[in-house]
Amino acid sequence: MWNKILLKLKSGKSFNNYYLLVFTVIVLTIVIQSIIQYSLARQRQDALRINVAGRQRMLSQAIVKNVYECRFGTCDYGQLRLAMTKLSNTNTALQKGNAATGILELDNDEIQKNFNSLQPHLNFILESTNDFSNLKLIDLERLSSESDKFLLIMDDIVNQFQKASEEDIRALMIVELELAVFSLIILIIEIFFFINPSIKKMAIQNQKLKEIAWHQTHAFNLHMKNIKNYHRVLKIEKKVEHKEELISFLMEELVDLEGVSQNMVKSLKKQA
Repeated sequence: MWNKILLKLKSGKSFNNYYLLVFTVIVLTIVIQSIIQYSLARQRQDALRINVAGRQRMLSQAIVKNVYECRFGTCDYGQLRLAMTKLSNTNTALQKGNAATGILELDNDEIQKNFNSLQPHLNFILESTNDFSNLKLIDLERLSSESDKFLLIMDDIVNQFQKASEEDIRALMIVELELAVFSLIILIIEIFFFINPSIKKMAIQNQKLKEIAWHQTHAFNLHMKNIKNYHRVLKIEKKVEHKEELISFLMEELVDLEGVSQNMVKSLKKQA
């Protein structure tokens, strides 16, 4: 079955080779562009995730700073609550995903293990600062220690996100390179096995048609010239027997001319 299809493609009877080339180029272009767009989307997603994870460190430090200010200076409860809310929500979004911000659900087991290790330190920070009426009773030394541990694990998570992003980019680059090489091979195969033979065949057919046309045209002109000469002689010839002879010659030329015409049509059909 496949051999029959290949023979038909090579013969050009069921499928135009030029259309095959154009179709292949269009398909390959669409595939390559799709992969590029997917790669760009992944890079944007990874950049967003790394940026959000990096802000977690700033938020934990902001909470400790606000607690110290509440203990020894002017307290901004609204800023403290906002930092706590963002820290908690962002931590959840980095693991479970968030459709509003465009963060996808985490699918890396190693990073998830770090988030699990991070959770006790995060819980202490949020639970100890949740009741604003008891801020003065918070163990600042432990809060600072838990915040430092949170920072260390969060730094590791950010680095893991960065490493995972770089690995994704390398993998996509390899896929794009392989696809580019595959596309080049396909185009070369089509040029050598489909396009070039078609071009050569057309050139040969064109040359043969020129030769046929040249020979047939000369034969056609020769018979037409003879017919005109016989017609001219018939006009001035007086003897009936001579006229009949001329008419027989004229009919022979017409038969020969008809044969030339038929041969020309047959040659054209054969070349087509």
